[in-house]
Amino acid sequence: MKITQSEIVMSAVKPEQYPEGGLPEFALAGRSNVGKSSFINKMINRKALARISSKPGKTQTLNFYLLNEALYFVDVPGYGYAKVSKSERAAWGKMIETYMTGREPLKAVVLIVDLRHPPTKDDIMMYDFLKHFDIPCLVVATKADKIPKGKWQKHMSITRRALQIEDGDTLIMFSSETGLGKDEAWKFLTEKMNEVE
Repeated sequence: MKITQSEIVMSAVKPEQYPEGGLPEFALAGRSNVGKSSFINKMINRKALARISSKPGKTQTLNFYLLNEALYFVDVPGYGYAKVSKSERAAWGKMIETYMTGREPLKAVVLIVDLRHPPTKDDIMMYDFLKHFDIPCLVVATKADKIPKGKWQKHMSITRRALQIEDGDTLIMFSSETGLGKDEAWKFLTEKMNEVE
């Protein structure tokens, strides 16, 4: 899919602030600093629509990016960031859960993990949460360019095993530097967009 138009249209913390109109939505989940902003920017061919922060834990709202006036990427707060108070983390958790379990136009969640390291406890919990609520899911293992090509498959199987990825779920290797996996990710998202309920 070629994105010719992209803008951040709103930040929301509760359902009445979500955009109306029923366009398909894809939520992007992952721990702080895993590369969600870089993933968004690579997917939409923009250098800095999603701001890449050196300070993890910066996204504290659901940020809706409107693409081609046809769909939304929804960036949710990163999890697993230690410097945020427990009560703040609980509030984010509640906000994310409310959105993911009750949002009609949500077509799938893109779970972004770091290919260089085994998935964290939080990654595993997020995947289990999506499975529990039967939310379609694409797992994107990013930062592939930071690993020698010969080790890619080894790291992919570590990720697959740790998350216990179910048959039928897609795991894609991705690099926001080289664009590896971008077409594959768009193929998955486009298919989900076109699925008839």
